[in-house]
Amino acid sequence: MTPRSELTRSLLSVLDGIPGLRPASPAASPGGAGVPWNLDALAVGIDDDLVEIRVVALALPLPPLLRAAEAALSTALEGTRWNDARLRLVVTDVDDGALAAVTRVTAAARRP
Repeated sequence: MTPRSELTRSLLSVLDGIPGLRPASPAASPGGAGVPWNLDALAVGIDDDLVEIRVVALALPLPPLLRAAEAALSTALEGTRWNDARLRLVVTDVDDGALAAVTRVTAAARRP
């Protein structure tokens, strides 16, 4: 296993423990179900000076969620050659469930 693939695995493990976010990986199609690698790894890009993780938001509001994710994911970079790399989280989509929850809260607040 290469250092990049080890870091990818570590980052995905940390992300798995963060409620409200998931990796922005391609949807599995019938033909893709037998792919011999973790499709979530496609959500992680590791360069010498930048680590980018593409995510889908499952909850709102985004700012506190992303701050918590950044803090947790930064720990996975410690002690690696990417310790000083910039960490960038890119929200590629917001899940319908997160939007529906906001709509329900807003509608409830408007009721007399």
